Amino acid sequence: MKLLKKKNLKFMNKVIKTGFSLSILLLTGIMSAQESENLPDTQVEPQEVIVEESMISKNDSVNNFKRIKLDGIAAVVGDYVILESDIEKTLIDLKSQGASTADVTRCGLLGKLMEDRLYAHQAVQDSILVSDDEVNAQGDRQLQQLVSQIGSMEKVLNYYKKDDEASFREELYKINKLRMLSEKMQNKIVSEIEITPEEVRQFFNKIPEDERPVFGAELEIAQIVKQPKASEEEKQKVIDKLNEIKADIEENDASFSVKAILYSQDPGSKSKGGFYSMTRETPFVKEFKDVAFSLREGEISDPFETDFGYHIIYVEKIRGRELDLRHILISPEISQKELDDAKKELDSIRKGVLDGKFTFAAAALNFSDEKETKFDGGLLRNPQDYSSRFELTKMEPSLYNQVRDIKDNEISMPILENDPRGGAPKYKIMKITNRYDEHVADFAKDYIKIQELALREKQYNAIKKWMDEHIEDTYVSVNSANKDCDFANNWVKE
Repeated sequence: MKLLKKKNLKFMNKVIKTGFSLSILLLTGIMSAQESENLPDTQVEPQEVIVEESMISKNDSVNNFKRIKLDGIAAVVGDYVILESDIEKTLIDLKSQGASTADVTRCGLLGKLMEDRLYAHQAVQDSILVSDDEVNAQGDRQLQQLVSQIGSMEKVLNYYKKDDEASFREELYKINKLRMLSEKMQNKIVSEIEITPEEVRQFFNKIPEDERPVFGAELEIAQIVKQPKASEEEKQKVIDKLNEIKADIEENDASFSVKAILYSQDPGSKSKGGFYSMTRETPFVKEFKDVAFSLREGEISDPFETDFGYHIIYVEKIRGRELDLRHILISPEISQKELDDAKKELDSIRKGVLDGKFTFAAAALNFSDEKETKFDGGLLRNPQDYSSRFELTKMEPSLYNQVRDIKDNEISMPILENDPRGGAPKYKIMKITNRYDEHVADFAKDYIKIQELALREKQYNAIKKWMDEHIEDTYVSVNSANKDCDFANNWVKE
């Protein structure tokens, strides 16, 4: 957690580590499919095969990988076997993802792999279910993404050195099944944990004053938005085009996926043939979800409007509460005159605020086209914690570039912003309403952040208690060469 200075690490280290413990990362990804799952689910004593240091790259950033065990069994947790090669593959996978491995140890990786398998093992014991449809759907999405990135299924198989699609899907199934079981088990452990104000206060008071977290400089930002409106003529052009696409698919058996690649203006799905998988909880706009969940499998919607433009949706598959769908988004063209008119209106609003005719908050309420912020004085909310504060070092780059030169009590000139989600361009003016310098945590001012840290500690303690209890009750065997590891948990039973 970057918001903590080095002086804070002594007391807060275990709290920060909770993020790693709760992340449910199955570090061995697609590139490192688990050969261990091919072994019989029997409780066997670990074996080892050693590869000498001379066979390993001298430049390996993990210094205790001098003697790598590439074969043999590193550990057994319940019905799950961890191979020595799984540890090395996890390290390789971390490096391939660009993660820093300078502080990663072989023992730490083994401990994390053992944690994942204990979660999965106990999930099975507790009858926590993951359906084949869920697992296969995740594999389908991964393969679709890989094909769109690499170019074809053949290229994907060659890249990952797989003989055929069926065996690749089988490996993906095993990886995803383990990950999903682990995730559900861990979520179950912490799902009902809450933190009271008194617990937050006690958590804060027990931190020594010289070890309290230091929070970086933060801003509160407000904005007034004018969204240019397309002409009725342009709107009708888009509706006619979408109806034409729909008819070609229904009457001539044209591919919806190809049409989406050719015509959709949604940057998040265009390259994937318009594909999304979603539930009612997926953060899509209400109008989109209402239409999607009103359709039958195989049905295509009529054109409908959202804030982003006009859509048609094709429901590809219904799996209980989850939909696989494809959609095409086309936004009506905004003329230069309409853009210029929006800019002029904001110029007038800005002048009115500067002249004292009305406050910025009142102007936002009466003139802004952004319904998410206008009723709160134009105040932006941080998507990370829904507070009104944005830490400078963690601010999204495009937002930072918009506000970095705005001085206190100053209102920006109109800023043209293209919607990265595919919506129409808009103009806005911005103001910094509050500025907070870097400071040592203050209970009253930083309550939300302190509350989050307190909750993490409570979750950490719950996880630790659960681990201790279930390690004791579960068959665990560690290779003799790994018994000297300083594990975070008591994997080596006395």
